[in-house]
Amino acid sequence: MAAAARARAAHLLRLLQRAACQCPTHSHTYSQAPGFPPSGKTTDYAFEMAVSNIRYGAGVTKEVGMDLQNMGAKNVCLMTDKNLSQLPPVQMVMDSLVKNGINFKVYNNVRVEPTDRSFMEAIEFVKKRAFDAYVAVGGGSTMDTCKAANLYASSPHSDFLDYVNAPIGKGKPVSVPLKPLIAVPTTSGTGSETTGVAIFDYEPLKVKTGIASRAIKPTLGLIDPLHTLHMPDRVVANSGFDVLCHALESYTALPYHMRSPCPSNPITRPAYQGSNPISDIWAVHALRIVAKYLKRAVRNPDDLEARSNMHLASAFAGIGFGNAGVHLCHGMSYPISGLVKTYKAKDYNVDHPLVPHGLSVVLTSPAVFTFTAQMSPERHLETAEILGADTRTARIPDAGPILADTLRKFLFDLDVDDGLAAIGYSKADIPALVKGTLPQVNIAHAALPLMTSNPKPRQLPRPSHQTPDPLGAGAEAGPHPRHHHHNGPQEVVSGDGLHFEWAEIAS
Repeated sequence: MAAAARARAAHLLRLLQRAACQCPTHSHTYSQAPGFPPSGKTTDYAFEMAVSNIRYGAGVTKEVGMDLQNMGAKNVCLMTDKNLSQLPPVQMVMDSLVKNGINFKVYNNVRVEPTDRSFMEAIEFVKKRAFDAYVAVGGGSTMDTCKAANLYASSPHSDFLDYVNAPIGKGKPVSVPLKPLIAVPTTSGTGSETTGVAIFDYEPLKVKTGIASRAIKPTLGLIDPLHTLHMPDRVVANSGFDVLCHALESYTALPYHMRSPCPSNPITRPAYQGSNPISDIWAVHALRIVAKYLKRAVRNPDDLEARSNMHLASAFAGIGFGNAGVHLCHGMSYPISGLVKTYKAKDYNVDHPLVPHGLSVVLTSPAVFTFTAQMSPERHLETAEILGADTRTARIPDAGPILADTLRKFLFDLDVDDGLAAIGYSKADIPALVKGTLPQVNIAHAALPLMTSNPKPRQLPRPSHQTPDPLGAGAEAGPHPRHHHHNGPQEVVSGDGLHFEWAEIAS
């Protein structure tokens, strides 16, 4: 009898190894889970989830001193920016550190939209001091700067480009142990408290790049909705645009089992692995929160319910994209923010031109999702419905235009800048924008397999109704739903095997 039971168990295991998931949720073409990898498989067959510990609650920041005490920290770096250093969130952290007897030094020279230079200034600051823990209080710029400082202080002999993503840097895996890092986000956008990503402008090439490694993710994220009450309305809006695109991009990214190459060792599996059943849950839930609460959060600074939910949505979307990845909206956003000329966003107290990250991401979204819908039209229709579209009679070929139009209306209601022209760009800037996008090869490959397999440019099928682009030619172009013009077929800009429809954006 025991032998028969063992035989049945072995037979069941063999079946499980060979069979793909056929459950109703995941058995469609786009998200079907692959079975046990056959010999010689070139695409991946597995995904993994990595996320920081998260603690949520109004006033939870006051626990940070106890957390550091529990970690055995004796000498802490408190990192923030000059503006925030004068505001209650930082004071609340300092009060908790003092109360719990934690020695600390403040670094408040974080640059909003950091650069390689600002990263290195923070790195030099921490290298001169024997910090055994870090606290980052601020938005994504502060948290990312602190991640980088922690990494390079822990690996003091490394060259700056060693850990920077290829092709800008060497993209080496992080093998050194890092110090504990507690992130206290004060904006609702980047989700950086949950991710192993640190983004910056690489000034020598005028491109945006970053460091991506599970090793640099914060040890703990303290999500305190009270901090969001200090955010001006345009900061809330632009941060919310980032959450919106994190959710949309991770949900429509190339599935993990279509990614290549298949890693020969689990340690080389990238942080951005492709859409997967777990990231999908976080992305969709974050998108539902954005649809319900972002407009309220922007319009009423005292709406704690709305701002609290957006704070959570930021973390949820961070969990989703931190493991699945983002794609073209983010890839194309980096030169938009990196090549800024004179534009200074409202409500940002900075002394340099600035296109906020969330704004640079969302301005291309209608054109991007018109393009990417060919890969997963059902998912594009699903997200359009979440954002308010009536898709009951929608046709699959119209998935991209439907989502694009839904996004335009959503953005128009939030007073988004009227396209890239409104932030200082023209058609003459297209070559520079393309050049700045091409280094984002890893992000671009997350969108469509045809972007890596199709050897020559091609034109997308045009939608059944007119679809404007986000750059436009002035006041009569942009993401707004009232601007429905189209200038006819445009060439596809291509380079190094990547086909970006910058012409779609600048028609």
